[in-house]
Amino acid sequence: MRDDVKKAIADGAKRIVLNLGEVNYIDSGGLGTLVALHTTAHNAGGTIKLANLTKRVGDLMQVTKLLTVFEVHNSEYEALEAFRKAA
Repeated sequence: MRDDVKKAIADGAKRIVLNLGEVNYIDSGGLGTLVALHTTAHNAGGTIKLANLTKRVGDLMQVTKLLTVFEVHNSEYEALEAFRKAA
């Protein structure tokens, strides 16, 4: 995922939605990857939104305070709509 998102950013993608609906567990390396991707996107003038978090991942994001860093939506559609409304 990291390589794909970094390539998309390098290719000019400014709006990225990561659907984490099938992710049941994220370790510290995964959290670090999310933060690094956020920073890379931000530095390139882009934004990453998260969608469809499982309860376990959502709880982890809350405990680590990453919910204050990422905009989280219940579905990909809602995340895409948030981009559309902001444009």
